[in-house]
Amino acid sequence: MPINREVKESPLNQGEDERIPYRLTTTPWGSNPTSPGITVKDISRGFQDVTAQVTQPAGGPPTVSGDVITMPIIYGLTQGHSYRAEFSFFIGTTKYEPFAIINCEH
Repeated sequence: MPINREVKESPLNQGEDERIPYRLTTTPWGSNPTSPGITVKDISRGFQDVTAQVTQPAGGPPTVSGDVITMPIIYGLTQGHSYRAEFSFFIGTTKYEPFAIINCEH
């Protein structure tokens, strides 16, 4: 049976001034994830890639601890916009890209 690509917590709500390092547990897809990554797209702007504008590069790349991936901090979202956070990782040689919708509130 295929796994739903949208994470079960989606949609998420984030305030425009909040700074959140989202975490993803990979056990629905498998264990020992490698090469984690994130892409954030502004749905309200035609799925424009805004990763560089809304993730904190100073926080470094995503980190892995067991089956949990901690993404860089997401911040500076625009009130009233919706975003698609696309998480990527490998389990063995298979690449997975689950996603979550983030709605920015005041």
